[in-house]
Amino acid sequence: MPKSKSHLFKKTEVELAEMLKALSHPARVAILSTLSRRTECVCGEVVNVIPLAQATVSQHLKALKSAGLIKGEFEGPKSCYCLDWDNIQRLSSLLHEFVTTLKNNQQRCC
Repeated sequence: MPKSKSHLFKKTEVELAEMLKALSHPARVAILSTLSRRTECVCGEVVNVIPLAQATVSQHLKALKSAGLIKGEFEGPKSCYCLDWDNIQRLSSLLHEFVTTLKNNQQRCC
């Protein structure tokens, strides 16, 4: 299996790509929207509003947590999740910087 070549890119490029990858599924976008309307949320509540099986929702929650977009607390059989606002703001800043760079580059070359 080929090794990752992420180390060849800037840290911010890798960071942005990882966060955007976590957002690349509509279920994950819906989960973030659901969590944004609550201060915290038990996984079962997310399952009630996302039209997917509990195991599938759990996999999407894991991907979002791995990317740092949500935080979780585990208390026995219940898992509570909420948005990680520091990292949501980081995503916003990275994406804004990236789009600004694209705009500036486009204006120079064409």
